[in-house]
Amino acid sequence: MEKRSRKVSQMVIAISKAELNKGRALLSNVTWETLEKLDVDLAETGARLTYLDGCLQIMAPLSEEHEEPKKTLGQLVEIYMRMKNIRFYGRGSTTIGMKELGARKEPDESYCLGTRKSVPDLAIEVTVTSGGIDTLEIYRRVGVQEVWFWEDGVISVYCLRSTGYELVSKSELLPELDLRLIEFYSRMADQYDAVNAFMQLLR
Repeated sequence: MEKRSRKVSQMVIAISKAELNKGRALLSNVTWETLEKLDVDLAETGARLTYLDGCLQIMAPLSEEHEEPKKTLGQLVEIYMRMKNIRFYGRGSTTIGMKELGARKEPDESYCLGTRKSVPDLAIEVTVTSGGIDTLEIYRRVGVQEVWFWEDGVISVYCLRSTGYELVSKSELLPELDLRLIEFYSRMADQYDAVNAFMQLLR
């Protein structure tokens, strides 16, 4: 059984590395044990693994197109919370999920508000490609209260309800934050100037 598992894992790794040249690999019928082995075996590649009910998505190392807006968003949100004296704890891309939930993901950015928690209150995702695994279902199972999706400079906010996530017009965790301002500054060409301008606006 162990020999078969090792063979399957090696085959998945070979397929994954080949598909990663295209930016993303999507595999089905992957066990949690294989996921854990892949997490170790692919660590040196910088790939990111997302898992839901046997479906595994492997993303190639993130590009500047993804990382720059992610960093800008994180800085803008953190400056706002500091200026408004909102206590927060940044968790970055710390992996969330577990075998019992059949789900696992690394957020682009994530935060606990008020106190440290095992599950972040807010997760932020920068979308540069469409399709793939249902991200909101993973966050629902884990219990993330609010999820922001940034795509082409526009932010969509989803808040967790008893029946799932609801698309809302503003953040419920940060109700006084004007998301249109965050969108505007996140689209500025120069990250340093954008963050400084937003900071000056809040003073």
